[in-house]
Amino acid sequence: MIKVLDNPLYYLENFQLVLAWIAERYDDLLTDEERGFLQSFPTLPQASRALFARMVMRKGTIFRASKLVYAEIGSTHEAARPLAALGLIEEDPLLDLSTLFDLLQKPEIGKIFHLAPQVRQLRKAEQLEALRQQYEGEHRFSSWYDGSGDHAYRNLTQELCDRLRLIFFGNYHQDWTEFVLSDLGIYQYEKVAFSPAARGFRSRRDIDDFLALHQCHERFAAGEDPAAVIADLPQCAAENEWLRSRRDKLTFHIAQHLEKLADWPAAHQLYAGCNYPGARARAVRVLEKNEQPREAFELLQSALLAPESEAERQQLLRMAPRLARKLGHAKPLRLAPAQALRIDLSLPPPPQPDYVEFVVRDHLTRDDAPVYYVENSLINSLFGLLCWDAVFSPIPGAFFHPYHRGPADLHSADFQRRRAQQFAACLAQLDGDGYRATIRANYAAKAGIQSPFLYWEAIDAELLDLALDCIPPLHLKRAFERILLDIKANRSGFPDLIQFWPAERRYNMIEVKGPGDRLQDNQLRWIEYCAQHQMPVSVCYLQWAA
Repeated sequence: MIKVLDNPLYYLENFQLVLAWIAERYDDLLTDEERGFLQSFPTLPQASRALFARMVMRKGTIFRASKLVYAEIGSTHEAARPLAALGLIEEDPLLDLSTLFDLLQKPEIGKIFHLAPQVRQLRKAEQLEALRQQYEGEHRFSSWYDGSGDHAYRNLTQELCDRLRLIFFGNYHQDWTEFVLSDLGIYQYEKVAFSPAARGFRSRRDIDDFLALHQCHERFAAGEDPAAVIADLPQCAAENEWLRSRRDKLTFHIAQHLEKLADWPAAHQLYAGCNYPGARARAVRVLEKNEQPREAFELLQSALLAPESEAERQQLLRMAPRLARKLGHAKPLRLAPAQALRIDLSLPPPPQPDYVEFVVRDHLTRDDAPVYYVENSLINSLFGLLCWDAVFSPIPGAFFHPYHRGPADLHSADFQRRRAQQFAACLAQLDGDGYRATIRANYAAKAGIQSPFLYWEAIDAELLDLALDCIPPLHLKRAFERILLDIKANRSGFPDLIQFWPAERRYNMIEVKGPGDRLQDNQLRWIEYCAQHQMPVSVCYLQWAA
């Protein structure tokens, strides 16, 4: 059972921690509005500060006092007065009918609008439609609900507080719950030393570009015209690879949307100017779809001279024979890929629906040769445990607040290069027997701490011991080297199962495919890599017996 937080003002302390952190590290990047808020907020009474923090951390910007009742705050209305005087909130705001309905309970709606019996039986949404034309415009909450004894407030600074949260975390996917989950011990974070100068944004332009990109993403997700979104994409500073990669990612997704609409010229224009992984291969494909095989083949040939990744090379080689045929060229020669062993199984369907991986696992496992479902969890976790110190090296710019699950530059092209010495030292342990002690020591010392590579719930001591006893260190080294080549792409695609023969100190990885299923591209790449390096891997094709 989770221990309840003892401090009733824990959320206010967390909020004030963020404000103090930003004031100390980002003062030169702040606007006058942001700096003024940081200076004035601490002067408010404690109850007012606590109420404001509660509002900021809740969904929406309009609240009823009756929904903001907290023992540590006391009178909500009294705590709200200094906030209104400072212009942080608005008391008794103007509301349209739709916004009012969001605040009201269904019985209150019937009471306020004196609904006829047949309308009372309708759902809230239907009641809203029935009343919409009759009640146009905006009115204050007190006018809508005269005599309620309640109050309403609008948070006027939610957007500002969202910007401050962005400046602290460097992203929008982490929010105020991060502190609570940490305080409760649900999330634990590695303590990385970083200087007071360490920060996620280096200039105000970085902050503004991030905000503009986020707005463009939201507009595109809402279905706005892609051309209008593209026109507003910020250029982003050339030296900020992180922000440019975010821009490229959004550009790639917009190009995919245009490709689905068969707008080949617009899609090709975006792909051609985009550095997101896979964009160049999609540009080739769009040229082909637009009946431009010669241009497509020329771009393909150029890309094959220096493919950006294994994934791109795989895609290009798949398209090459088709384009060559269209142009009347000889079929390109291609070496046959290394093949995995094949296992064919015909088993009766399980009495209850189950995943095919579990059916095969249970069929193949034996007392002297256990089988585990591991997929991406085992090899990634072993890599994370061996290379823990390298991953969490205090590289400038990689960590800038205490709640990082991993380095901010994890997917940057130079991630491995910036830590080359540290990773080399970690992998060198695989040339002897020291890797075992390092992995076991980190498994014990770092248990439960967030890491981009660890699957704590999937790795127990028994599985760890079997893996260390049965997987040769050379095989681990080859797998880890491939992960480091392209962390984003190569953390996935591992075979589903692994079988160990402890007495013989050997293992086999098994990818399972059910009826009608086929190997995905990232799985094919891992299987081919394992086969090339004599790492035992099989593909099991399961059919249901009649």
